[in-house]
Amino acid sequence: MFYLLILLLQMKLIKQITDLNKAIYSEKELGFVPTMGCLHKGHESLIKESKKRCKKTLVSIFINPAQFSNKEEYKAYPQNVNADLKALRRLRVDYVYLPTVTQINKTKKKSKILLNKSKKILCAKYRKGHFEGVLNILNYFVKLISPKIIFMGEKDYQQLHLVKNFIEKNYKSKIYSCKTVRNSNKVALSSRNSLLSKTNLKVAGLISNKLFNLKKIINKNRNKSKNLIKTLKKELTEKFDIKIEYLECRNLITLSDNLYNKPFKLFVAYYLDGVRLIDNF
Repeated sequence: MFYLLILLLQMKLIKQITDLNKAIYSEKELGFVPTMGCLHKGHESLIKESKKRCKKTLVSIFINPAQFSNKEEYKAYPQNVNADLKALRRLRVDYVYLPTVTQINKTKKKSKILLNKSKKILCAKYRKGHFEGVLNILNYFVKLISPKIIFMGEKDYQQLHLVKNFIEKNYKSKIYSCKTVRNSNKVALSSRNSLLSKTNLKVAGLISNKLFNLKKIINKNRNKSKNLIKTLKKELTEKFDIKIEYLECRNLITLSDNLYNKPFKLFVAYYLDGVRLIDNF
């Protein structure tokens, strides 16, 4: 009981912008971990990295409606604030910012951050306005918080790429990327995994393993990548009854499809029993 009380005293839960301004006013080396909640070990790895590299750590929990293409998807996004706060206390996070949609809409200036047509690939091609929503809310948070470092995972690699380019161009804040955390079946940890049945989570593991193997094969036969992808795409669709939105290789520097002498990843987005999953290998 005493130990829990100490943890409660250590973490400041902030809901109002005025309280946030007062709490972090003098913080010069603040680590920031933006999340939409439903925290897992992937988020935990970001928080631990922030605690290692920064004097204080602030975690935000905000499910941003602007990132969703429809209201039903937004409403269905998993959330468990009580469990999240318990986990953040255990991790000894210094500050947790928990704003409401109403508060954000009242205080956030309407921004016109738009993606160029050339950037509308992968998720940006299929989720209209998604990354504009991400960039707008992070632009707002960075102005408000002025973090030294923002910690983000590589599972959403396209998001990481876009945010890094935008934030580091416009602010002094730096983006620190952390490796994707996976379960024992090589499934990338995601809040959306909680929407999957145990059976489908195992299916996701089988798919991940096949995509890891495909990446290895493509790495040795880059000139045959399109045919190799086409073959496996058909196999995965028929064998696991999934809808594949995209499955393609992109280089890590510009996210173009030019793989010649460049490091690359295999990117995928697919629907498994109505749940949209993304990953990269």
